[in-house]
Amino acid sequence: MSTADRLTDSLYGLGWSTVKRLPEPAAVRLGRTIADLAWKKRGKGVLRLESNYARVLPDATPERLAELSRAGMRSYLRYWMESFRLPAWSAERVRTGFDPKDLHFLTDGLASGRGVVLALPHLANWDLAGAWVTTKLETPFTTVAERLKPETLYDRFVAYREGLGMEVLPHSGGSAFGTLARRLRDGGLVCLVADRDLSASGVEVDFFGETARMPAGPALLAQQTGALLLPVTLWYDESPVMKGRLHPPIEVPESGTRAEKTSVMTQALANAFATGIAHHPEDWHMLQRLWLADLDPAKGPS
Repeated sequence: MSTADRLTDSLYGLGWSTVKRLPEPAAVRLGRTIADLAWKKRGKGVLRLESNYARVLPDATPERLAELSRAGMRSYLRYWMESFRLPAWSAERVRTGFDPKDLHFLTDGLASGRGVVLALPHLANWDLAGAWVTTKLETPFTTVAERLKPETLYDRFVAYREGLGMEVLPHSGGSAFGTLARRLRDGGLVCLVADRDLSASGVEVDFFGETARMPAGPALLAQQTGALLLPVTLWYDESPVMKGRLHPPIEVPESGTRAEKTSVMTQALANAFATGIAHHPEDWHMLQRLWLADLDPAKGPS
């Protein structure tokens, strides 16, 4: 393991061991302080965040984008402070920490026995939403995690999410899709963060007026298993309770090839994501390149 990898792993380990012991108000203050310091440095992540926000709000002035990126970094650090502390939250704190609208789309889908795919963008805190599902709804689910470097950091994330009641599969390796399909055919729940394609072989979509690429997995799983495909968007307000919305199901088109159906369904997902992001852009934690015009074809997403 390189020195940089050891440092990264140590910093995350420190976060999980130290931040979770802080009183909540202290963790909130710490997150805001770190966010403001990072924002003032104007590093690569902050500049990319502003560039992405400029796609969402093309008429925004530089001053507005800077204001938005500051709020975005505060939202991003709220996600991290919450995530570091989630393993120490009581079951009651988890149950009262999330308030989703139109939950009936999920509960009716699960009750039907057909399986449900929840697809989310990088909005607010998807880990908290997952912990709420396993705690409040008492419903286990399966998800996929990107393999991080160093490997010890990936192991930390897997252990953390499994500790919240999730089954976690590695993104790479090729067997994840088959396992997800089996869970859905058994009437289970699958949750996937799906606004950024990691394979460079996803589906091209129109996203805020420009071409981006999003993963085909959610649409393919719904087609092959008959599962319900539900977009979900999340956001923060000034309260300690995260908010969310389940959008209406995305239906499988009646005609067309598999590729054509996948394209239509993934575009519908992108449209739902765009609706949520447009209403709460500061809670979209996209500090990486997303649109094809920004990507280096030789390197793919970064």
